[in-house]
Amino acid sequence: MKIVIPVLENKGMNSIISEHFGHAPYFAFIEIEDGEIESIEIEQNPYEEHGPGVVPRYIKSKGAEIIIVRGIGGRALGFFKELGIKVVRGAQGRIKDIINDYITGNLVDSEYTVKEKYHNH
Repeated sequence: MKIVIPVLENKGMNSIISEHFGHAPYFAFIEIEDGEIESIEIEQNPYEEHGPGVVPRYIKSKGAEIIIVRGIGGRALGFFKELGIKVVRGAQGRIKDIINDYITGNLVDSEYTVKEKYHNH
């Protein structure tokens, strides 16, 4: 299964989740097999400035099945639902801890309101 996490930096498993999903500087693509991390690839966000639906379609094109975010808008949630990608909200911290919490069932979807909203798209 492929999980995507928007992150602030390119520090591998120590990268910290971004508060803003679509405007994150990077996306971490994590491949999980049998409850173990098989690989991680961090890519610069090619669509930091984007129109509605662009980032969800990009994430779908990369084979993602799940996106774990801190905060996300309702419109983006709708796009992910249409694309068949599960969204888990309210995560915080480093990738390694987030993934461990997800694998062990300790990460639950919870609403999170970002402190500053972006309206550039």
